[in-house]
Amino acid sequence: MSKDFKSIYFVGAGGIGMAALERYFLDNGKQVAGYDRTATDLTRALEKEGVEISYVEDPDTIPAYCRDKRDTVVVYTAAIHESEPILKWFLDNGFEVMLRAKALGIVTRNSKALCFSGTHGKTTTSSMAAHILQVSGVGSNAFLGGVLRNYGTNFLLSKTSPYSVVEADEFNRSFHELTPYIAVVSATDPDHLDIYGNYENYLESFAHFTELIEPGGVLLLHTGLKLKPRPRPGVKTYTYSIDEGDFHAARVRKGDGEIVFDFVAPDGSVIADVKLGVPVEINIDNAVAAMAVCWLIKVPAQAIKEGIATFMGAKRRFEFWLKEPGSHGHVVIDDYAHHPNEIKASIKSVRDLYSGRKLTVIFQPHLYTRTRDFAPEFAQALSLADECYMLPIYPAREEPIAGVSSELIMKDVTCPVKKVYSKENLLSSIHLLNFDILLTVGAGDIVDLLPRICEEVKKQQR
Repeated sequence: MSKDFKSIYFVGAGGIGMAALERYFLDNGKQVAGYDRTATDLTRALEKEGVEISYVEDPDTIPAYCRDKRDTVVVYTAAIHESEPILKWFLDNGFEVMLRAKALGIVTRNSKALCFSGTHGKTTTSSMAAHILQVSGVGSNAFLGGVLRNYGTNFLLSKTSPYSVVEADEFNRSFHELTPYIAVVSATDPDHLDIYGNYENYLESFAHFTELIEPGGVLLLHTGLKLKPRPRPGVKTYTYSIDEGDFHAARVRKGDGEIVFDFVAPDGSVIADVKLGVPVEINIDNAVAAMAVCWLIKVPAQAIKEGIATFMGAKRRFEFWLKEPGSHGHVVIDDYAHHPNEIKASIKSVRDLYSGRKLTVIFQPHLYTRTRDFAPEFAQALSLADECYMLPIYPAREEPIAGVSSELIMKDVTCPVKKVYSKENLLSSIHLLNFDILLTVGAGDIVDLLPRICEEVKKQQR
């Protein structure tokens, strides 16, 4: 990346990972512009912050200050094809063009990068670590995959901290562009098989990621992974989980809507009575990983404890949209879960919090390939609910695949009440559905339905 560039243009500017980089370059005095297909809450927020975004797929919309290849860099996401007209214009005219992953790797290369990877858990875990560092005063430049509710952004800036906190995404092997100081691997359940072809290649990609840790750094692995890591000499390896490993939790206590535990480090030291700010069981695991990273870089124990207690979570990560008072009040929770194991964990967390109550799940599958590859596993996970409603597949970057639809999952769901709805039919039928506890899951745009869903649920009479 040219050191003297003045402007930077983002193709796919509305992506959550792109947003963090846009905010970084704005804070570093660059002119920032971009294109995306549709306006969202995120793009509108970016526009207010100073990013000039066009929603028209036409090179003529590129601002004048981004049309000189001598002082403009172009960044695009892996979901954008090189035939996209705006990206093609930049390529045809000899601009410096790079994938988001490469830009992120360059930006974080001169820092001590704390990189959080894994099939699931990376957004929450990295966000927890960034919040702990913020609370401690150490700070970081944090590039996160979710908007932190504590700050209303997915990017945190520090002019003085030596650390970057990075969500290391395995999609399209993006995390191979990073140079971790500490690398966390939270899970290696098979995913993105449209990219990797098979599970062996997926595991190999994570193994290569562990080779990128700089000497003197640390690899932190969740226990029980099938991964065979290959860290370089001089890299220390530790394990973690809820109940075993070098770092783990002890004396877990649940009750009255709270979860409290003790954090145990490899040297036997304990941070006692850690209270989870977002009290769901999977966050014990996430907290242990985040706390372990902060412990390894010598963040004081009290700041670590305070950070976990005050962490409000990332948006769309087990986010409460409605919580009526009383033991029988309606509850609506939204979660970004889009892998079968994530959905299982999310449902289990709801069951722990609201034992004995009826649980309805609305699921929007994400990607045709993921639906095709894991349909039986999705059906098994969703069958843990009392009622299951499903929306059509959210395609994201993909074209339809013959024979692959939400019905491919739903036919094997064993809930006594189940149905596939279009978005429009779901919204028009909400008033007929008798919800108690409602969990919406998926990585698509299901969140856009939540305001209307909550409005209708509140109208329901006991």
